[in-house]
Amino acid sequence: MLPALIAAGVDPQEQCIRRAVRWLGEHQNEDGGWGEDPRSYDDPEWIGRGPSTASQTAWALLALHAAGERSRVLERGVQWLVATQRPDGSWDEPQYTGTGFPSDYYINYHLYRLAFPVMALGRCLAAEG
Repeated sequence: MLPALIAAGVDPQEQCIRRAVRWLGEHQNEDGGWGEDPRSYDDPEWIGRGPSTASQTAWALLALHAAGERSRVLERGVQWLVATQRPDGSWDEPQYTGTGFPSDYYINYHLYRLAFPVMALGRCLAAEG
């Protein structure tokens, strides 16, 4: 959502953007990635909690990058993606991170674990250069 809001002209310094950036920082896993379990649809205790996944980490990085973040939070997320990338360039992601109908069925979009991390790494690393 953050990349879309910013592309639509919302200033990255607006309170709503800064609040989202803080939320992402507060919900980063110890390993540097992000994840959310499907139980979050039924149990608010699970919102922003779950094992790190390549796609969900990439989504967080895309949001942080769009908001202009160049912080340790972003750096740790990039490091997680690099550290978990397999020798063939892909990532493992057995979790179902796509939602068909919340609390009913979930989808494992097999290309999410490939396309979004490459996009996030490309944008984050281009910002360094």
